[in-house]
Amino acid sequence: MSAETEPSSYIVEQQQRAAADLPFADTTDQEDADRGFIAALTPGVVKDDAGNVVWDNDSYDFLKGACPASVHPSLWRQSGLNIRQGLYEVTEGIYQIRGLDISNMTLIEGKTGVIVIDPLISAESAKAGLELYRAHRGDKPVTGMIYTHSHGDHFGGAMGVITVEDVEAGRCPVLAPAGFLEHAVAENVYAGTAMMRRAAYMYGAFLPRGPKGQVGAGLGQTTSLGTVAVIAPTLDITHTGQEETLDGVRIVFQITPGTEAPSEMNFHFPDHRALCMAENATHTQHNLLTLRGALVRDPHVWSQYLTESINLFARDSDVVFASHHWPTWDTDRLVEYLSLQRDLYAYLHDQTLRRLNQGYVGAEIAEMIELPPAVTASWSTRGYYGSVSHNVKAIYQRYMGWFDGNPAHLWEHPPVESAKRYVDFMGGADEVLRKARVSFDNGDYRWVAQVVNHVLFADPSNEAAKTLQASTFDQLGYGAENATWRNFYLMGAYELRNGSVGTPIKTNAPTVMAALSVNQVFDAMSLRLDGPKAWHEKAVSDWVFTDEKRTHRLELRNGVLIHYDRRDGDNLPSADVTFTLTRATLIGVLLAGQDLGAAVSSGALTIEGDAQSFVRLAGLFDNPDPDFAIVTP
Repeated sequence: MSAETEPSSYIVEQQQRAAADLPFADTTDQEDADRGFIAALTPGVVKDDAGNVVWDNDSYDFLKGACPASVHPSLWRQSGLNIRQGLYEVTEGIYQIRGLDISNMTLIEGKTGVIVIDPLISAESAKAGLELYRAHRGDKPVTGMIYTHSHGDHFGGAMGVITVEDVEAGRCPVLAPAGFLEHAVAENVYAGTAMMRRAAYMYGAFLPRGPKGQVGAGLGQTTSLGTVAVIAPTLDITHTGQEETLDGVRIVFQITPGTEAPSEMNFHFPDHRALCMAENATHTQHNLLTLRGALVRDPHVWSQYLTESINLFARDSDVVFASHHWPTWDTDRLVEYLSLQRDLYAYLHDQTLRRLNQGYVGAEIAEMIELPPAVTASWSTRGYYGSVSHNVKAIYQRYMGWFDGNPAHLWEHPPVESAKRYVDFMGGADEVLRKARVSFDNGDYRWVAQVVNHVLFADPSNEAAKTLQASTFDQLGYGAENATWRNFYLMGAYELRNGSVGTPIKTNAPTVMAALSVNQVFDAMSLRLDGPKAWHEKAVSDWVFTDEKRTHRLELRNGVLIHYDRRDGDNLPSADVTFTLTRATLIGVLLAGQDLGAAVSSGALTIEGDAQSFVRLAGLFDNPDPDFAIVTP
């Protein structure tokens, strides 16, 4: 199949209008992004011990040139800001590593060492960042670590800057918001495989980097590909106003659950007059529902916590920084910046609900809402990561669910069956494609994508449909100001031309798996059970965990795995088999591929009763598919 297409005249004209209409003369962000620069990592490439490239910031050097017609000029500007890389001084005693991952790593100098905030995704990137800091600020030990929230780009690189031994010996306390560990690993249990597959689209993982490919992700450039781990917190932050002192540094915390993450917190450094906003305020409109998939976030709560941050901390701060992008200095400026972020999420929430209660559905409201002029005028509210369109639909989903109330939509055929009928009603595939090419030539790319999708789902082998759809996705990608939209469209085009490329990031990092609770392990098992195969199977087993001094019962019936803790003296029927082990052995045998026989031989696992009743069940489980199709059935 042919390679990517050139931008059409419609896209060229759109980019020219954007270049003329947007306030490119305002260079405040460029000045802020450069402020405090000390040194860059040279070359801007991070490799693992085997020599594999984990991060390559230099591959984005093309962004230093003039914006081509194949990239929205606003997105080109944002990506140009995001590729600024190196060690920066935020204020006296506070430094940031930027441009070595999608996120930032912040370093706070204490009396005897340095406190690390959010150690990136990969240990290799975090290690390179710490080495860069030490080369210019001295070989200080890490005397504390803070996770701002429960997403992997804010904890995955922990092993690059501290060790478990340091934490266990008390040399390095690890602070996190309450519920951090549970939420950090929960996505891996429930929808991790599907999320990671879609994340390959969201971040353009397999796209070539260049003017017709991946130019960034809006929140940062992309995700690093190194060693992911999690070190469990030693101290939970449980309430707003909680004050802790790490290595002589005073920190006052604000918990913000249900904002950008289910477990998240902002915090203030009163002696530095500096405010860390985690990922609750960045230089983009954020996602209320990330395109990779997640639970819908609450913009109402988010805006309320931003108001609280302003009132608690902002007017006592000279600088605000976050775990993405660049800081904002000066009290009046940072108060206005945080206020605009707050107003953005509050407006989206309130106006969506206003229209919802007038009878409009999410897709309609997304086309109707215009942001207030003052919000629109700020670069920090533009939709590089989230967007008005998909955030409004997310708010509708949060309140009303998938059904729009129209009974015609209550029991539609699934995609393939619908597609076959649509194509038949529209006169067959050739006629659909003939009309679609006319629409393509007229620049109606949204419509072309819709109708050609029916042809592809009716007949995924239709090469003419693949070619036209790939070209359509090219144009939609070129025209997108939102980086994740661009990546989704161009990844769709890439896979139509090259086939499914799968998932580059795995969700089963050993230390992340080791953090799973017993309940989460059995939840993971239950999600892999082939229900129809297990309809007529019954089994009852007890699992005695010597390290946790508890017994957990597992029941299979009606194609469902039910599990719960047993209580002393409960009057339950006898189990078919009883396993005695530790939580670590459970994880090793059930999830990490550890040999069951070896565990029994070593004494790590003992079995009493009918072991075959459990072994027989192995054939009832299947594995997730990390390579499932997206743009074809």
